[in-house]
Amino acid sequence: MASTQPDVDSLTYEQARDELVAIVAKLEAGAATLDESLALWERGEALAARCQSLLDGASERIRAARVDIADVDDAADAGVIGVVADEEDEDT
Repeated sequence: MASTQPDVDSLTYEQARDELVAIVAKLEAGAATLDESLALWERGEALAARCQSLLDGASERIRAARVDIADVDDAADAGVIGVVADEEDEDT
């Protein structure tokens, strides 16, 4: 089963999530053999970990962007941005 499917690490969040949803449906249907169920479970665990990793990365990017925005706001509050803009205006 795993040999015909793409490597989990190469999947986008959406691809991993969709495959995980399909695996859960197969497991809930109960039609798979024990070996098939174990293989599905293992693949599902890997897919869930991939999804979590991608979500963690997205969360970190959002956190970093919020920090950057806060830094710009702090600079504006301190007048740093206005000083730079005023100096540029004087040059023209």
